[in-house]
Amino acid sequence: MRQPILAANWKMSLGRPDEAVTFVRRIRHPLDETFGADRVLCPPFTALAAVAEALAATSIRTGAQNMHWEKGGAHTGEIAPGMLARLCRFVIVGHSERRATGSALETDRAVNLKVRAALAHGLTPIVCVGESLAQRENGETHAFVGGQVTSAFSGLSPGEASRCVIAYEPVWAIGTGRAATPVEANRTIALSLRGALAESFGESVAQAVRVQYGGSVTVDNIAGFMEMPEIDGALVGGASLKPDFVELVRRAVRAAGRPH
Repeated sequence: MRQPILAANWKMSLGRPDEAVTFVRRIRHPLDETFGADRVLCPPFTALAAVAEALAATSIRTGAQNMHWEKGGAHTGEIAPGMLARLCRFVIVGHSERRATGSALETDRAVNLKVRAALAHGLTPIVCVGESLAQRENGETHAFVGGQVTSAFSGLSPGEASRCVIAYEPVWAIGTGRAATPVEANRTIALSLRGALAESFGESVAQAVRVQYGGSVTVDNIAGFMEMPEIDGALVGGASLKPDFVELVRRAVRAAGRPH
């Protein structure tokens, strides 16, 4: 049975260390006592060290929202994987809000380099994939999302692939209040994501990789997603900035049938 994973992506919120720690202190104790799932907070870089320190004595993990694949060098404004290794366990790579910029740092090739660099430095990448509304309406979801998975995992060993987490985030559902239905998300994950993994690494790896759903996840709809057999958690945006994120995690654990 795959361990559920609930990750909070704060994006460009709670970036001051003092405000981030104040919020963490509000949710830290109840979230620490919510067992049955990995719980990850991904603050902005400016608050990452402070949040990591505030969570040091808990079972809650930290994650970064992005990183460069190079070990160092003249890359102004970028963060190397070695800089993150002692601050967090997870790192989000390839988020569609970043891919949409068209930057050379967010191409499929760049995402693959980030995945490989994260693994090499002991970090667990949360690899984001997802189709646009136009692609969905044109029936291109399977080919596009499957291709993103294949590209991101290119060159990995089966063992390395098994260590990764995938976040399926339909672009049309991110921050719009319009979520995919649990059945839709489950079907895409089964056919497109796990299908691509099975083709590259075999069925055992495809079944070992944890897959989150992301895109307008709320306290009210999380249970429906977690009841689906292919969905192992959620990458949560706006709803993770409120104290009732703890209740969201609790409902996720209950719906997944894990003790809490």
